[in-house]
Amino acid sequence: MRLSALLNLPQFLKLIISLIVLGTLLFLCQRVWAQDWLPVRGGISFGISGIALIEQKSNSLDFLIVHDNKKPLQGRLAILNLSGKNQPEYFALNWIGNAELPSDLEALTSIPGTKNNSFIALSSSGKAYSIQLETDKKNISLIKEFKLPAIPQESNFEAFSLQDIDGKLVAVWAHRGEAEAPAVIYWGLLDLTKYQIMLTGSANLKVPFPSGNVRHISDMKIDPTGVVFISAASDPGDNGPFQSALYVAGSLGYRNHKIVFKQNAQLVPLYRKNYHKIEAIELVPGAEGGVIVATDDENFGSAVYMVGGD
Repeated sequence: MRLSALLNLPQFLKLIISLIVLGTLLFLCQRVWAQDWLPVRGGISFGISGIALIEQKSNSLDFLIVHDNKKPLQGRLAILNLSGKNQPEYFALNWIGNAELPSDLEALTSIPGTKNNSFIALSSSGKAYSIQLETDKKNISLIKEFKLPAIPQESNFEAFSLQDIDGKLVAVWAHRGEAEAPAVIYWGLLDLTKYQIMLTGSANLKVPFPSGNVRHISDMKIDPTGVVFISAASDPGDNGPFQSALYVAGSLGYRNHKIVFKQNAQLVPLYRKNYHKIEAIELVPGAEGGVIVATDDENFGSAVYMVGGD
């Protein structure tokens, strides 16, 4: 028996070597596949909860991003530069003004017609911040604080988007929902002269995936035709594991002197991902564009990915 074992030893060693080589190749392949997702920053304070396009150049994109931080010395906003497959560049921004720092920013949208230098950020409580990116791209100025209309108790907002539809400034926002409790999409018209939103409708929504610890809406954006894109994510805790998906929730239009939302009866995942918690999406037009997604992966920090990119 011992002689047989000794005789089979070279074959055993070959098997071990083959397994080691195979494991190394798989590891390297995983590293290559992971490069499609570009890490931004590590750590729980660098999760990205909202993103909006600032500038689109040849092979380069600048985004404004928000963090859902609550403590005084933690960052709230930053600029993220993506250039090809290079490591993203991160530039923290200063909050200018005497107003108190925002807490738990969960969504961000550019204001149509402002050349992508004016934005509205939204906190989970429903407080909105109209802000302007200074020309030096180092500072953010607060223009106005205002509240969403008719906020139900226990609301937890994670999405806010603006779009010019048929000459009307349409606002859409969402309570995230959780598990069996559906998300709630709200829509209305924003008067920027008064910083008031006239609520015109709402609808419940539940996604088919993810199914565990799900937040049915983790972010939302509207395209110029009124199509409403949403992300959904599962969040079992600060260490995951996370899951996410993208959907078209429906479309908005201006009919009979009011904003109408036509909800999709069956939600089809456009994209799904394990191990990342997508909390921010933006629509990037053009041949080099796609849907940019950014994550709040809690203890694992943040990452970005261009759905539909190379």
